[in-house]
Amino acid sequence: MIRGLPANLAVVRALVRRALNEISRVPGAAIPGVLAPTIFMLGITSVFGQADRLPGFDADFRAFVVPLGLLQGAGFTGAATGVNLARDIEGGWFDRLLLCPAPRAAVLVGVVASAALRALLPSTFLFAVALAIGVDFPGAGGTAIAFLLVMGLACVMACWSVVIALRFRTQQAAPLMQVASFVAVLFTTSYAPKELLADWLEVVATINPVTLVLEGVRQGFVGDVTWGDTWPALAAMAGLLIALGALAARSMRRYGI
Repeated sequence: MIRGLPANLAVVRALVRRALNEISRVPGAAIPGVLAPTIFMLGITSVFGQADRLPGFDADFRAFVVPLGLLQGAGFTGAATGVNLARDIEGGWFDRLLLCPAPRAAVLVGVVASAALRALLPSTFLFAVALAIGVDFPGAGGTAIAFLLVMGLACVMACWSVVIALRFRTQQAAPLMQVASFVAVLFTTSYAPKELLADWLEVVATINPVTLVLEGVRQGFVGDVTWGDTWPALAAMAGLLIALGALAARSMRRYGI
């Protein structure tokens, strides 16, 4: 019988390894999620690249939207985690997994943790392309904070996607998984500083916790890395993880009842 922290960690490692093996075995399935944020970033900068000439826009537009692409990649990865879980449910593999003596909490952590590592693929690719087109390197500290927050948001969106997958138990629920990350990231300071947003969008961006996460990722790309921008981003991320993690854990406990 599986007992104790070492055994639970073994379950988590096995589930993470399984998720990563899917990439090496079926690399074509990962390509759209890797390329999409970069293609979107390049398209936006090509069309709206002169927006930084607006009064009050004091940053290179390319550098301004790179963090948006990083968070989009995290959102896509989190949604893909839920889709994969729904596929496993449809195929019966997930039900067999729950018959093993591993705690459901360990199973949930393994599924969510895989999203954090998989999010590094689109993020690293986009980051490399951004540097290649002339975006300034945000520094070691800025890069580390950005990737930490990207991995955190991937976990948050994976938790949401797990809730949807366990509720509907079909891959047809994928749009519900994807739309949450799209809306959460869109209604922030994604394309312009808060002062240049429409009044209603400024209000929404102010109360949206993902705005703090975006600003945490953006530091280093735009301006200096400061503790004043870092701790609110980390606090917002922790709050989102606790809230959606608790919701996912509840769904996991109730699955099959």
